[in-house]
Order: sequence, then C-alpha cells, then structure tokens
Amino acid sequence: MTRSDDRVALTGTPGTGKTTVAEAVGDRRGIDVYHLNDLIREEGLHEGEDEQRGSLVADLDAIREYLGDWSGLLDSHLAHHFEADAAIVLRCHPDELEERLAERDEPDAKIAENAESEALDIVLSEAVRTYGEENVYEIDTTDRPVEAVVDDVIAVLRGERQPSAGTVDFTGAL
Repeated sequence: MTRSDDRVALTGTPGTGKTTVAEAVGDRRGIDVYHLNDLIREEGLHEGEDEQRGSLVADLDAIREYLGDWSGLLDSHLAHHFEADAAIVLRCHPDELEERLAERDEPDAKIAENAESEALDIVLSEAVRTYGEENVYEIDTTDRPVEAVVDDVIAVLRGERQPSAGTVDFTGAL
C-alpha cells in the first residue's frame, strides 16, 4: 500500500460488497487480504452458533491472537473491531441491500435487521468511535459497478482521497 497505513479495515453491513471488493483490491494491488468471516469458520475462531441468526459468534480475542501483527486489508462486518490504521466503510442503500441479501437467500429477519442497521449508520458509527473521523472513509456502493468501488478503495490506499465519515445518509429509508 502507498499510504503509510499498512493495516486497513474494510467494513460495512453484510451485503455492501466487502468481500468482492477486497478480492479485487488484493488482486490489483498485490496486498494481503484477510477474509475474517472465512477465518472464523475455517480456523474455529468462534464461540458457537447464534441459532436465531444462523451465524457463528466470533471470538474476538481468539481472532486478535490469530491475526497477530497483520498487515494488509481486513475484510468483514467485524473488521472495525480490530486494531488498524484506518477503516473503509462500504455503504449501500437499504432497498438495494435487501435485494442483495435476498439473492443470497438470507432469512427475512436477517435481511430486515441488516437493512435497518444500514439506515441507522451502525457500522459507520462504530468505526468512527474506534478510529476517529479522521481515519474513516465512507464509500457508497449503491448501484455502482464493482470496479468503480475498487477504484475508490485504491484511491484511499494511495492517499488520494480525504476521510469522509458522514457523507452518506440513508436515514430516509427508515
């Protein structure tokens, strides 16, 4: 990465495009990409299953130990809970987010919960609380091609984009 930051959290509500974008950024930039959700599942870095949500409960301490002194791009809706130099928060309008999650056959309750979370800026707020506004970059993925979003992420990594927390507003979707 060109920025002096060598650890960047790529985060956002499930369905915003994190994994797809992270893969493309890793390929284009030749940086390490850690797909945290895969690691949780494959390495057993969890405390069991949340049966109501149909997902694993991440063991944050075990993940921190596993990652050690990592560098690169950490991809997950949980990425902003880990030490990094900056966070890139991918955003998506709740209506489009619902469509994306429905295409993945997510349960209706999970779709509704994630759409509401996105409208309320939950992940963005958590990232700002963790890293400060000066280290958070917000990128809207709504109705945009993956390559355009990848270009935006790479611009952040190159230091060509200013922090932008609070520039996307989906509260009208409530």
